[in-house]
Amino acid sequence: MTRLTYVIKETLRDLRHNPWTALASLLSLTLLYLLFDLFWISAGTSQHFYHNLTAQLRVEAFVEEPLPDSLVRELTARVTAVSGVTSVSYVSREEARTRLAEMVGTDLLAGYDEANPLPRSYQITVAAEQLTSDDLARIEVDLMALRGIDAVNYSRDWLLKAESGKRLVWQVGVVLGSLILAAAVIGSANNIRLMTKARAGGFRQMLLLGAGRFFIALPFVIEGFVISGLAAVAGWIVIVYASTRIAFAQFEVVYPATDEKVLFCVGAALLGALSAYVGVHRQLREHVP
Repeated sequence: MTRLTYVIKETLRDLRHNPWTALASLLSLTLLYLLFDLFWISAGTSQHFYHNLTAQLRVEAFVEEPLPDSLVRELTARVTAVSGVTSVSYVSREEARTRLAEMVGTDLLAGYDEANPLPRSYQITVAAEQLTSDDLARIEVDLMALRGIDAVNYSRDWLLKAESGKRLVWQVGVVLGSLILAAAVIGSANNIRLMTKARAGGFRQMLLLGAGRFFIALPFVIEGFVISGLAAVAGWIVIVYASTRIAFAQFEVVYPATDEKVLFCVGAALLGALSAYVGVHRQLREHVP
């Protein structure tokens, strides 16, 4: 109990003696974590936007002209059986004509009822988890292997560009996230070193009295834990406040779940404790033999 009381008193004493250094550390960490949170939200929003777009992707398979209508039902069953296909809608020549008229606003085939040149086709919906360029290429091969399918069409180029953009966002996020967290560790460690410089003599006396290095460092570790945790919480408070004042009508902003925010704040606090220990350890190694 005496040791715990000492640790708490030393933590409060250090904060009281170095308020501006602690405040500077809190503000700098809040800014860093805020930048991390904003990119986290941006990545989640872009991911949600990507999934919404790919969910609307449809595959269109065209039926060969020579295939008689009597075999269409059998072909439909085989198309439905292709792995990854969740639903199939058959579009006859007449329905294709109706859709074309709705699209352009007039019937371009008026007077050609007996010679409708529009092809028969299937509108195919693919499982959400297989809406990737590799899976769709495999589905295309499976469809083209069916007797009666003339061609398969979907937005190949758009999907490749969308996947490339998604990978780029992920790579940038990893790099920026790593840089931000590294800056937080280095900044917190340096701030703790500044706070402990004036107490190097006291550290020597405590070591001579039998105190361990971890016990000496513990008040600063707690201080780093508290400051970094508060900075993470403050960053989310700023974002929550801004979300009540700013609205985006063009797209939906996706925020992390509450449990993810809590885990992030706990992780940030532990990161602060680790960086504080690194700072104190270096200070002890430099000034204490």
